[in-house]
Amino acid sequence: MSTAISVLGGIGLFLLGMTIMTDGLKGLAGSSLRTVLGKAAATPLSGMFWGAIITLLVQSSSATTMTTIGLVSAGLLTFPQALGLVFGANVGTTGTGWLVALIGVRVSLSSYALPLIFVGALAKLMGSGRIAAAGASLAGFALVLYGLTTLQQGMGGVAAQLHPSDLPAVIGAPGAGWLSGWLGLLSLVVIGLVMTAVMQSSTAAIAVTLSAFYAGAVGLDQGCALIIGQNIGTATSSAMAAIGASTTAKRLALAYILFKIIAALIALALFPITIPLILRASGAVDGVTLLAAYHTAYNVVGVAVLMPFIDRFTRFVERLLPDASSPLTRGLDPAVLENPVVAVEAVRRTIALAIEAICQKVDAAVSGDGKTGAGLSIAEPVRALRQARDFMSEVSGPPDSDREELRLTSTLHALDHVSRLAEIAGEEPEFPTTKDGPDEERAARLCAKAMRSAQSAVGDIAGEKALSDAAAPIDSMETLAAGSALARLEESARILADLRRAHRGPTLSKVATGVITADQAMARIETVRRLEALARHAWRGAAHLLGHIETPAP
Repeated sequence: MSTAISVLGGIGLFLLGMTIMTDGLKGLAGSSLRTVLGKAAATPLSGMFWGAIITLLVQSSSATTMTTIGLVSAGLLTFPQALGLVFGANVGTTGTGWLVALIGVRVSLSSYALPLIFVGALAKLMGSGRIAAAGASLAGFALVLYGLTTLQQGMGGVAAQLHPSDLPAVIGAPGAGWLSGWLGLLSLVVIGLVMTAVMQSSTAAIAVTLSAFYAGAVGLDQGCALIIGQNIGTATSSAMAAIGASTTAKRLALAYILFKIIAALIALALFPITIPLILRASGAVDGVTLLAAYHTAYNVVGVAVLMPFIDRFTRFVERLLPDASSPLTRGLDPAVLENPVVAVEAVRRTIALAIEAICQKVDAAVSGDGKTGAGLSIAEPVRALRQARDFMSEVSGPPDSDREELRLTSTLHALDHVSRLAEIAGEEPEFPTTKDGPDEERAARLCAKAMRSAQSAVGDIAGEKALSDAAAPIDSMETLAAGSALARLEESARILADLRRAHRGPTLSKVATGVITADQAMARIETVRRLEALARHAWRGAAHLLGHIETPAP
């Protein structure tokens, strides 16, 4: 009974310590985790390398994976880049096995762990910000060490009752038959899978395997078989998390599961060859180190096999799980809410896509081009903006820095202006109400120019190739200033504001002289007002989205 209590208590302390340490390390990383992952994944290969390094530092493959899902949903990473990070996370997470092999099962660290737990808990409770996160990391690390010591003590009792001969012999082991060896191998793989599924942590399951081998309860070959199953078992948590999740999360979960299965099949196929080599090497290298090395090599080989075919692999997964959601709201993935910084990026991309859609529709209407934007409805971007607003309401936690606070505020300003843009564009009657006068014609051309500039300005944020500026100069007074698309957009908005103010009086005077009727005058004034408001909100929305400081509205 005491043996079972020690084993279960050791596992519980290990899992609790890993959770606390991971939360603390993520708190220390803050928004920099998103920044580093975004920059590191320039290519799938570099993403794999840095994914392994970052996972080794934060001690959580799930933190890397969930942040990666958010970056893909926000349009900041492509699916192949995300897979590179996820593959790297699988390699990085094996670092904990080395911690167990080199320190945890060899030395009783309980006398050192308890003071560390006290210091870490004190910093966590009395500190704030990064000090509290550092305290949590220290206390979690100490709990992991204490849990390993308790687990080691429990495994000593298990070894007195369990011997490797009590477990099935595996293929490749001395004296194992072909059929019985394969059946024994598959049986231990299933046991390892169940261990991980129950504990919901492959690291904890592998810690149990290493401790059991060190205590003499399992053999070296049997430990390798358990590790294969424990690696497959990590896919169960991904499969459960993907239920009811977005298409992006389901794709990454499916890719993760396929990766685990492919790596396991490779390991099983090579098992009759690798086990004799490992048993021969055990004469020079201790078995715990060999098990940790096998765990790492298992994942490295799986990654090395898939990396050359990552583009084909991603296309295969995308065909299996096509995305039928709206392109405008595809980034508003609930999984993104795990990281508020990434959630803001997802909303920014949705706003940029809405600007493109609305401006394309308005450009087609005021230009009188029935082909441009044909079939595009304002209703879809309106729904997208409403979803973006609801999504922002679910983002919890204050920003980590003044820079992120400014980015959040700018995003909310952009959302407000683009929502007004959509509201004005959707007003009745549809554009244009009239173009009878030269001022109205010029206002329409300026507005069309502004809409094209707005599309070009936000093209990069929307994840699309920036649109080219195809508009020609209007006249000498309205020649737009050279520079960026945002500068051209601002210039159009300012000229339209001046035109609106100068247009009202002369237009009403024409009623008194009988040139136009009162209804025609009101329609012309309303047309210019709406065109000016569209350009103004498009400009201010894009400026906020791009992080530019705006002058007061005209």
